[in-house]
Amino acid sequence: MVSDAAPSLDTLPAAASRLWPRLRRWLVPLFGVLVLGLLISHAHKVDWAGAWHALKQYSPWLLLAVLGLATASHVLYGCFDLIGRHHTRHHLSRWRTWAIAVASYAFNLNLGSLVGGMALRARLYARAGLDEATIAQVVGISLATNWLGYGLLAGSLFAAGVIEPPAQAHMASGTLRALGGVMVLLVIAYVVACALTKGREWKVRGKRLHLPSPRIALVQLAVSATNWALMGAAMYLLLNRQVPYGTALSVLMAASVIGVVIPIPGGLGVLEAVYLVLLGGSVRQGALMGAVLAYRALYYLLPLAGGICLYVLLERLGRSADGAAK
Repeated sequence: MVSDAAPSLDTLPAAASRLWPRLRRWLVPLFGVLVLGLLISHAHKVDWAGAWHALKQYSPWLLLAVLGLATASHVLYGCFDLIGRHHTRHHLSRWRTWAIAVASYAFNLNLGSLVGGMALRARLYARAGLDEATIAQVVGISLATNWLGYGLLAGSLFAAGVIEPPAQAHMASGTLRALGGVMVLLVIAYVVACALTKGREWKVRGKRLHLPSPRIALVQLAVSATNWALMGAAMYLLLNRQVPYGTALSVLMAASVIGVVIPIPGGLGVLEAVYLVLLGGSVRQGALMGAVLAYRALYYLLPLAGGICLYVLLERLGRSADGAAK
């Protein structure tokens, strides 16, 4: 029988709780410096003239198709916060919850996660009347949803050996495959934990939290994996199918996580450099950079205009009566 008592995080071993912050303080910046050095070493090799020529060769129909995929991805991302709404059962309307998520995502892509993913989202939810604990749970569910789908797809692709790490990374292909396997196992562990701890709560800083149900966990996986697949499809089309879809998706996912580690707003230069390193031997450099620049314009910059419009609308709503709508 499951006890109603909520186990406290204070029961965790004191040594482990003190050790991790210290390791994270040094390991994350160190990894970022290593990756940044790898990227800078390739920046001077970019064929910008060839990239501009490649951009002019795209047909309007192809660009329209990619814009459609980008729009579908942003629309689907808004559903991440709807999952959090279902989990927390907060009072905010579905459309407003979705709009906050979509606006935040657009700012997140272009200005960084601290601005878009955290600060702006927290501000908009607070102005709509949600308390801090509920906001934290919604944001946490959204972040978990995004990275669960990432872990499932990227882990599977890495474990299958779809891409090989560059020689400059000094990483054996077996290491990347093992990392992929670990990522998939972590995703499975999350779903299992949701099933085994159903109904249990944890007390964190005086707030009671609980994991989603296993059904919601599976919905998180499906929605997020579909979103990442749409992003990969957009890049696959822009690369004119010169590489397999799995390869295009794998490189995009590798670039995405490196962009998170290196805190440059919008991952400016990171996305371009990662593609140059990983696909420079498979795709002509001009075409490769043209595809990345087109992707940045269609997936990052154009949606930002819509995100700004949503933000202005949401700010004007403030604590309007819609906050209490069903």
